[in-house]
Amino acid sequence: MAPSAEKKLTGLVAATFTPFTPQGEVNLAEIGPYIDYLIEKQGVHGIFVNGTTGESMSLTVAERKILAEDWCQKARGKLDQVIVHVGCMSLKDAKELAGHAAQIGADAIAVMAPFFFKPRTADALRSFLQEVASAAPNLPFYYYHIPAVTGVNVPVRDVLEGVEELIPSFRGVKFSGIDLMDFGQCVSDSPPHWSFLYGMDEQLLAALAMGADGAVGSTYNYAGCHFNKLISAFKEGHVVQARKIQFKMQELLSYAMKLGFDVGVNKQLMNELSGLSLGPPRLPVTPCPFAHALLIVKKYHHVFTDS
Repeated sequence: MAPSAEKKLTGLVAATFTPFTPQGEVNLAEIGPYIDYLIEKQGVHGIFVNGTTGESMSLTVAERKILAEDWCQKARGKLDQVIVHVGCMSLKDAKELAGHAAQIGADAIAVMAPFFFKPRTADALRSFLQEVASAAPNLPFYYYHIPAVTGVNVPVRDVLEGVEELIPSFRGVKFSGIDLMDFGQCVSDSPPHWSFLYGMDEQLLAALAMGADGAVGSTYNYAGCHFNKLISAFKEGHVVQARKIQFKMQELLSYAMKLGFDVGVNKQLMNELSGLSLGPPRLPVTPCPFAHALLIVKKYHHVFTDS
């Protein structure tokens, strides 16, 4: 197990985009510069790879292995945490990816609920998670709750009941949902060594007030420097200053949503703001109209530079 695996996970974690060539093939050449950009420009030292932002469900198992291995290899000695999402519709595929993550030195794994044949109860979901975790018993394990995508609306507080008895490696939740009551009950009823990482970037401040240990999100790829200031302001008791930063991010995202903000738009925004060449998204996600990306970039600079 990597030494950092025993350290409680806190702070910002960027949910990384998967670099593609213009032809739609995995482009490993961009991963090294991507890592350097996160560290040097955004002050972000943790990554969550092959998740929703990384278009994991549009990748083959082989592609996910290649990507996970390259991220881990190039992050070694640079990043504090590499969390590999290994969730799949197939239990066997998920276990294969979990075992692979352990072999390549990932710091942790995460799993979202399967969403074609959905688990209908907390027991069914826990059983699925337990099976996946068993393939990498020494890696810290996180449940990735994202009901807007999976359609699995089982309260997380129910999933957590007795979960550590079934999964000794369980270490927390990536909570990408808007139900702050569920989130708060999870935090209040859980042991201190678990980490609760919030996944709705537009309302991170509210989650911090509810006890979030950190956050995993796509906007931390290009706005991590601003969110780091938000977290610092909150920790120092400067809530008004933290709120100002959160409101700025809400202004940007609200504007982007009117232009159809999705993974394709978000990826193009990252391309424009970072200077990296991450390529287009993979179908069925369609590329962002270039004019829309430029409008959002302009709005970004207006919100964070001019105001």
